[in-house]
Amino acid sequence: MNFISLIKIAFKALLRNKLRAFLTMLGIIIGVASVIAMVAIGQGSKQSIQTQLGGMGSNMIIIRPNSNVTGGVRLDATTVQTLVLPDVVALQKKGTYLSAVSPSSTAKGQVIYGNNNWSTTIQGVNTLYLDTIRQWALSAGNEFTDKDIATESKVCLLGQTVVTNLFTNGESPVGKYVRFAKIPFLVIGVLSAKGANAFGQDQDDVILSPYTTVQKRILSTIYFQNIYASARDEGSTVAASTQISQILRESHRLKPSDDDDFAVRTMEELIKTFSSTSQLLTILLAVIAGISLVVGGIGIMNIMYVSVTERTREIGLRMAIGARGVDILLQFLTEAIMISITGAVIGVILGITASKLVTVFLSWPTLITESSIILSFMVCVITGVFFGYYPAQKASRLDPIDALRYE
Repeated sequence: MNFISLIKIAFKALLRNKLRAFLTMLGIIIGVASVIAMVAIGQGSKQSIQTQLGGMGSNMIIIRPNSNVTGGVRLDATTVQTLVLPDVVALQKKGTYLSAVSPSSTAKGQVIYGNNNWSTTIQGVNTLYLDTIRQWALSAGNEFTDKDIATESKVCLLGQTVVTNLFTNGESPVGKYVRFAKIPFLVIGVLSAKGANAFGQDQDDVILSPYTTVQKRILSTIYFQNIYASARDEGSTVAASTQISQILRESHRLKPSDDDDFAVRTMEELIKTFSSTSQLLTILLAVIAGISLVVGGIGIMNIMYVSVTERTREIGLRMAIGARGVDILLQFLTEAIMISITGAVIGVILGITASKLVTVFLSWPTLITESSIILSFMVCVITGVFFGYYPAQKASRLDPIDALRYE
């Protein structure tokens, strides 16, 4: 029996029981649709995290104070202050893998303009922070200069969220004065919108000012909460991170046996951490959704057993007129595979549609991959063969005389 004949016979057999065939496919349809939708959501979240972290500066390196063992007692990292201006200078002079270094001093408080006020964060940085490290452009005005840093000028740049909440009439904030911690700041520029980062924090809810102004006029301290650096390129991020550790250990005069009193983190590390977590979640969701395929396969086996029982006399008649056992085996196996493939096609369409609807109505990022579709098809074919083989084999081994006598 040729392949075309097998397809025709299987198709006619399925059409005789349309509703039963569709209900059998339903497990496969739900399974495939679930796998595609779950993988699309997982991959979409992974891509979104990578994009957002990359938007913070793919070469950016963050240096923070860290707890250190002193007399056998490990101090709380939030109470330790170890980063000072000589550290920044040392990194600028000795950091051959670094293209830029910026200290960071941060304070939280109320910013006021007229009758409006807003709770936000003011961050003190240098002139390299925006252009080189964060690659953050201005939508209006100008950046502060090295002279502003040297003279501790009370100038600032406003994020879009701050502008929206303070300048409610839509006027330009450039040239206006706002007050932070009772200190008047001249607004010289407005930052372009960045949106939320991978941690859900609003990057536009910030005020940037010279670090000397924030450090001395607001915080009255010589310490920095962070030091931001940028590697020359993505390939040198690891080398730059290692070099930073060496320079800071030397600057802090740490002994070989001493733990670091600072922590160095790169965007690459954060991307890998979040990506691996997202990938694990995607696999977990796909496995859970894949259980539906197993349930669908059991449904195929069940319905094929019923079909063999119902068509016992037909099988006997086919064998009596010359059909071989292998022909009967292929006939029922083809029916099982057709159910699986048809269910897979409908499931793929439903899965893609569901993924699009999730993006439209829930605003969740989704990414439909060819691999998930191909894998779903392969699993469906394997499911059809695996769960359809035993009933088909049972049909092929029927005795023609007993089959003809079956009532």
